[in-house]
Formats: sequence, structure tokens, C-alpha cells
Amino acid sequence: MSQQQQMQLGSKERSLFKQVVEHYEAKHYKKGLKAANQILGKNPNHGDTQAMKALIMNAQGNTDEAFLLCKAALKNAMKSHVCWHVYGLLWRCVKNYEEASKAYKFALKLEPDSQQILRDLAILQMQMRDYEGYIKSRRTILQSSGPRGKNSTSRQNWTGLAVAQHLAGDLYDAEMTLTTFEETLRNPPSKSDNEHSEAVLYKNTIIAEMGETERALDHLEAVFKNNLDRTAVMEMRAKYLLQLGRNQEAEKAYRALLERNADYRAYYEGLREALGLGDSDTESLKALYDEYAKNNPRSDTPKRVPLDLLHGEEFQKAADQYLQQMLLKGVPSTFANIKSLYSDSAKRDTIQGLAESYLDGTHAHLANGSSEKQTDGEQESTTKKSPFDLAVLYFLAQHYNYHRSQDLTRAMELIDRAIAAQPEEVNFHMTRARIWKHRGNSQKASETMEKARSLDERDRYINTKAAKYQLRNNENDAATMNMGKFTRKDAVGGPLGDLIEMQCMWYITEDGESYLRQGKLGLALKRFTSVYDIFDTWQEDQFDFHSFSLRKGQIRAYIDMVKWQDHLREHPFFSRAAISAVRIYVKLFDKPQLRDESLYGMNGSLDKMSPSEVKKAQKKARKAREKQEQAEAEKADAKKTASVGGDGEQKKEDQDPKGAKLVGTAEPLVDAMKFLTPLLEFSPRNIAAQQAGFEVFLRTKKYLLALRCLIAARSIDSTHPTNHEQVIRFRHSLKSLREPPSPKVLEALEGEFAPLVSPEADLLKLNSDFLAENSESAAHVQASLRARQSIDPLTADDNQKDVIRTLAVPSVTLEDAMRGLDLLKEWEAESRYRECYVAAAHERWPDATEFATK
Repeated sequence: MSQQQQMQLGSKERSLFKQVVEHYEAKHYKKGLKAANQILGKNPNHGDTQAMKALIMNAQGNTDEAFLLCKAALKNAMKSHVCWHVYGLLWRCVKNYEEASKAYKFALKLEPDSQQILRDLAILQMQMRDYEGYIKSRRTILQSSGPRGKNSTSRQNWTGLAVAQHLAGDLYDAEMTLTTFEETLRNPPSKSDNEHSEAVLYKNTIIAEMGETERALDHLEAVFKNNLDRTAVMEMRAKYLLQLGRNQEAEKAYRALLERNADYRAYYEGLREALGLGDSDTESLKALYDEYAKNNPRSDTPKRVPLDLLHGEEFQKAADQYLQQMLLKGVPSTFANIKSLYSDSAKRDTIQGLAESYLDGTHAHLANGSSEKQTDGEQESTTKKSPFDLAVLYFLAQHYNYHRSQDLTRAMELIDRAIAAQPEEVNFHMTRARIWKHRGNSQKASETMEKARSLDERDRYINTKAAKYQLRNNENDAATMNMGKFTRKDAVGGPLGDLIEMQCMWYITEDGESYLRQGKLGLALKRFTSVYDIFDTWQEDQFDFHSFSLRKGQIRAYIDMVKWQDHLREHPFFSRAAISAVRIYVKLFDKPQLRDESLYGMNGSLDKMSPSEVKKAQKKARKAREKQEQAEAEKADAKKTASVGGDGEQKKEDQDPKGAKLVGTAEPLVDAMKFLTPLLEFSPRNIAAQQAGFEVFLRTKKYLLALRCLIAARSIDSTHPTNHEQVIRFRHSLKSLREPPSPKVLEALEGEFAPLVSPEADLLKLNSDFLAENSESAAHVQASLRARQSIDPLTADDNQKDVIRTLAVPSVTLEDAMRGLDLLKEWEAESRYRECYVAAAHERWPDATEFATK
């Protein structure tokens, strides 16, 4: 509390104010509010108390009221650093870091020596990646006296400044800062001082980043004996020796590491480089790996890596020994270990031949994977399947299920034989479910995976697999029920609420994609927004680590975390959710009637209704929705006690559980930009992201940005079928403009786009030529038909017939066929065309659920 504000309060009120601060820090918000109200009862315009009350109200979720009260506090105490500090904290809570920074800086002008405000400002600057400001704040903290003058002798303050300089690129200053602190130490740190050990290695990484490898090695040699992280020191030393070309010493260093861990591939790669062995030195490499395989019989890596290097007879011999050893032990992951070899067709065929020979008994079994043949006494009885035979059946079923060696009929036959011999084996049923999935039968895949789950109900992995397959079959309630077997029973919102709270992204994403397939756009957007919020939470969670990592001395891990956070939204889960959300918003823009929540669930037939029929449907749907909402409200009231957390606080309930507000947006393309902006910034090499960006920018008439996305997509994959469709549509859009863009914009557009398609080009002919050139690719044919539909809607009948003809393309896949059906649905094709398509597809893929005939 500022001195001026203290003078306004009596001794009793000053004591109460201290209690307000203590209650806030202890999260006793009700007690804190009570004490604050007592002070304000006698001093209604006391700014600092109003500010603290605002802070407590914000913690309780009343952010708007907290801002209003804090602004009133500032009017009453404009020169109070407490009020400005609280104002900054409120802005930080709503993630407006610029305003928070301004408030902190103003508070510092009023109270330059406040350590708490300095720390908050420094952490905020780190969060904003304002490295120059962070250096300044860290230097101020270091130079200020602090409590009992300890700031200049505290390691974490020196390390904090070094981290700021390091991240800003001032490597020399960062090293000097760490060295200066070491020179101030009167007594050498103890050998068990983990913080010092970590700081020394951090300093070494800075020296190495400066490119001074020789000096980094000398420094490492000096601290080698006393450092606690022995493995890291040995790895860094081996790497430096290799970089300096001191191969003999590097060889010894890597061999020492392999003695500690003979399964780490990176050590073998380092040793190979030190020995000067390339991929062509197969004889020497095999001898090297055989040496380690002999000395480490339980290690997999020295036996598996040679399979990547060997060819021909040498490969067959090594693969035979490896496969038999793994299959004799019954290792379930054998196929997963070797499937990367299938990119080489010769190796794939060799493995298939070996496995088939094991199955039919024409190949001699090796005793324990060695080169000695088994004696007759060691042979298994032929009347019962041996563990080896079962392992071979399981391996071959996975082999024929894999896309590079796929024969689904053979795979099903083999796995059925395995199940007949051992019906309680979970892995066999899981593989059978995967085979059904690849045959397109999501219903049987889900049922089979559920059968596997029932064989081991305590296994979390198989439980999640069963839930995933149920979601792929659009059984959302059943999937949630399965996941509920491993969630907290008292969780607010039930199993789904717990999964969202626990940030189970795979489930949330799959759930959203399932609702999208069902046309339930509100629920789909709700899930994709939850994924977006999870990444926001991860971004926000950095705040805790900016101070925690310095306090605990885990600097190298902290630097890695910061660099990881800078690329956080490159994560595949974010891309999946964001792209799907953008596509939904584009759909809502194209068909505004889908935004009407009263017509929720009637998306497919709206365009075929007359205006009067739409009104009747709206009225009927609205009454049904109101009745459902009333029933849900009564149910929620009955379970109101379940929404109280363990701390006694009332948990905030979701006011839009079905996403009606999200789907009812008045500006869908504006909302799409929330997902699209980070997508394009952090995943510029994702072609689906660029194509989604094109769709949004074309509709918002930002033609230069649309062209940028189009060019970026073509640079990623010039042969992608969607690129052709978007190029044709873009030129058609430019030709169809009622008002052309400004001369400068037009000049820029044509300068980049004219080389792709000239303004005078005949788009129908261009599209026909593309169709003729790519007639053997169903995906390219579908893209061409999309383009033709957009250019000339009168060709709709021909386009729908041609979509059906794509099923006759020899190379058409099940995925192509499903996209073709989606295309007919998107065009709202006549039922006769859709029925004809489904019948033709069913004839080719009789097991596919999507093409099941009624």
C-alpha cells in the first residue's frame, strides 16, 4: 500500500488491508472480500482497497466488474502504484499484454524499487518475447538492492540476465554475465550443488553456440569431474570431438556412451562418423553392429539397424535371424519395428517370403534366433499352434494389412486363424478391427475393437482405442461412456468435462470430426474451439515457468521449452482442428441458413424448401429445442451439487454446450481468421492450410492474399488436384468482378497470376485439357469436375454422371470414392445419382459402411 493511502486509514483498517492481501494470496476470496468491504464501509473511496477487491473479484470470474472497480480505484488514487499494478494484472488476465506492460511501467515510475512489479514486468516481457525490455528489467533487478541486499548475490538473478541476453542473441554478454557471477563466489560450490552444475553446462552450451567448439571442449574438460549430469557431459564431449575432427578420441567417447546405453541410435551414428564408415561400408558396419549385438544380447538396436544397411543375400540372412529371434520370443511390436523397411520393395518381398516360409514350415527354424537348427526334440507338436506359429500368423496379418503390402482378404484369413487358436488374445482382435477399418467397415471395426476392450477392461490403451473406433463410427455417446471408465467420477460435466479439463486432445479432435461428418456443425465447432483453447492454455502456462525454472536452476530445459513454445501451433492436432474449423466457417458463409440454431440438425434439406416451408420448419424446430432446453435445465438443477469443486468454489458452467452461439455467428469469416492466422503463420508448409486460406480470402475479396496462398500451395505440391480447381476458380472470379480492383492491385495480381493462367484463357478448354491429361486419377477428375461446376453450373447433370464414372478408374481408392460421395452431397445431387453412385461403390467395396445398401 502506498504511503499516501496508508495515511488515509486508521490502524484497524491498515491491519484489515494486510488481511485482504493475505486472503487473496491464500485464495480465501470470500474472507478477502469481507475484509475489503469492512474497509470500504468506512473509507468508500480508498483506492488501494478498491484495487485489491477488484483483484479478488477477477479471481472469482467477475472480470468486467473488476475492471470497472479498478478504474474507479485509479480515479481515487491516480498516483498509487498498487492500483496501477492491479490494473496491469487485470490486463494480463485477459491476455492484453501490451496494456499490462504499460500499466506495470507506470507503476514502476511511482515505485521504482518495487521488486514484485519488476518481476511481474520481466515475466510479462519474456512472455511477449520482448528480449530487449527483458534484458533491461533483469539488469534493474540485479542492480537493485532487493530484500537485505541479496539481489546481486543471488544466482537466479544473474542467470536470469544471462538467459535474457542469450535469447536476444547476445551470446558474448550472456557468457560474461555467468562468468562474472562465478568470480564473485567467495567459496567454491559444493559437489552436490545441482544448480551450479546446471549453470556450468548452460554456460558451456552458450560457448558452443558462439562457434568456439575448441574452447567449449576445454571448458567441459575442466568441469567434467565435478558435474552431476555425467551423461550430458559425455554426450557434449563426444559431439565436440567429432566436430573438431579428433576422430580417435571421439570414437572412444562414443564407445564409452554405448557402454552406458547400447540401445541409443544416435550413439551408433556418432561412432560410425568417427570411424568414417558410410552406408556403402556394409561389411565393416555389420562387423561393428555384430560386436555390440554379441556384447549386449538383450539390446535390439545393434540387431535392427543393420537391416537398414544390408541388401540381397546378406539382408535375407540378417532378416531371417532377426525375425526368428523376435517371433520366438513373441514380441508383439516386431512388425512395427521393421515396417519402415517396406519402402524398399525388395526388402518387403524378402520379409514376406521368410514369414510365409515360417508359416508353411518350409524354412528351418533357428534355435533362439541363432544359426543352429533345432533338433527334433525341440520341435513343437503339430497338433497345436506353438507360440512361434501364433506370432507368425500375427506378424503376417499385420504385414498384409499394411498399405505397402496390402491384401486384406489374406490378412483377415490369417488373423482369424490366430483368433481361433487363441481367442482371448487382445492384440489379435485389435488387428482384426484394423483390417475392418481398412476395408471401410467402420461398424464392424468398432464392434471388433470393443470386443478386444472387453477382454482386458483394465487396460487404458485398448480402452482409448475402442473409444477412437467408436468415434470413427459416429458413436459419440458410447465413446464417451468408454472413456468415462478412466475419468474422475465427480468431474463437472461428466466424462467429457474431465477429458476437456485434462486436455485429451486426440479425443476432442476425433469427437469434433465425428460431429462434422454428421453435419452437427455447432458441436463440431465447440470441440475444435476447445482444442484452440488448450493451445492458448499451454501458451499461458509459460508464465509459471519463467520464474520457476530460474528458481530451480533447470536452465537448459527452460531454453528448450521456450523454443518449443515459439513453434507450438505447428503441432498436428492444432492444424487438424484449425483446418476443420475454417472449413465449417466457410460453409456457414456460403449457406447462411445453417447459422440458424432453430434449424439445427436440418442442414441437408434446407435448400430444397420453399420460404413458407422453412418458416414452418423453424417454428417446429424452435419448439422442440425449447422443450429440450427446459428438460436439460431441470436435469442440471437436480445435479447442481455436482458442479461444486473440491475447494468449495462453484465451477463455471458452460453456457453454450452445443455450440449454438458459435454456429450462429454473424461474421463466420471473421471467426475463421482466429484459426487461420496462426495456421498460416506457424504451418506455412501445410498445403491444406494454404488451400483453406485461399477459400477465406477469396470470399473476403482479399485477392492478393488469396493469390499468395495459391502460389504457396503450388510451391508445396504443384500436382495436387485442388490446386487446379482453385486456379480455375480464381481466374473465373477475377473475370466476374463487377468492380475491378485498383490498378496497382490489378497489376500486382496479373504480374504473379498471368504466368499460371492468362486473362484471355478459355477456362472450360483449360479444364477439359486437365481432365484429359489426368483421366486415370480419380482425385484429379473430381477436382476438374468441381472447377467445371463453378464455371458453368448448367453442367450439373453431366458433372454428377462423371462423378459416378470415376468409380471405374482402375486406380480409384476407397478414400477417393468417399470423397466422390461427399461431392455429390455438397452439390445436393438428385437421389437417383446418389443411389447409382452408392450401388456402384458397394459393388467394388462391399464391406464399406459408407456404401451399405438398405
